[in-house]
Amino acid sequence: MSTGQGTSLRRYQRVLLKLSGGAFVHAGERGISMVEVDAIARQIERAAQSGVQLAIVIGGGNILRGAQFTAASSSVQEATAHYMGMLATVINGLALQDALESLGCQTRLSSAIRMDGVAEPYIRRRVRRHLEKGRIVILACGTGSPFVTTDTAAAQRALELEADILLKATRVDGVYSDDPEKNPHAVLYSELSYQAVREQNLRVMDPTAIAHCMEHDMPILVFNYRREGNIVRAVQGERVGTLICSQVPVPR
Repeated sequence: MSTGQGTSLRRYQRVLLKLSGGAFVHAGERGISMVEVDAIARQIERAAQSGVQLAIVIGGGNILRGAQFTAASSSVQEATAHYMGMLATVINGLALQDALESLGCQTRLSSAIRMDGVAEPYIRRRVRRHLEKGRIVILACGTGSPFVTTDTAAAQRALELEADILLKATRVDGVYSDDPEKNPHAVLYSELSYQAVREQNLRVMDPTAIAHCMEHDMPILVFNYRREGNIVRAVQGERVGTLICSQVPVPR
């Protein structure tokens, strides 16, 4: 692993951006804040203007988390709770779609669960064609199956769509050795191997997502989307956040 700045990344042609539900609301709140949605839409619009093909997988935790219904006292079955969480991502997708289109972007909302009145069904070839035509594609409902996180959905879609990299947008500057809010001495890593993430049990993405990326050598960039311009910097290959990949150069 490395804690230095390393060399610059290359510019990407196609990226998969993972946005959690927290990107759609003020910190610590629930629901949707169009102030937050508009702010991230402006960053995405500038990134698209750079020429990158951009697909976005979105979470729904700002509206509903399936885990909140999985307690023994809940009458909602766990699989049902997961479907409810997937539907929440469609609400976020509709908000982001309108925010992007108000900026003049061409978009498509694609859902892994069919709901033809509001979104296209997810068809890999169709999504690829949209990307090739310069449309921003918002991917909702995860994989369409319960017991699968949207992080794992992001890894799977990145592989299916042959993205150059998976961009994991967070509220912190990257991957730390410990929780930086609790440990002021926590180290921010510039680069990590997949194996180091797994061995140290670092909270980056869920283990299945990491395993998918590791198996297929899909690089992951974890960065702070709340720093203005960071999405553009990330897609243009500038060094931001933490790069996770198979080979990490030894610092000199």
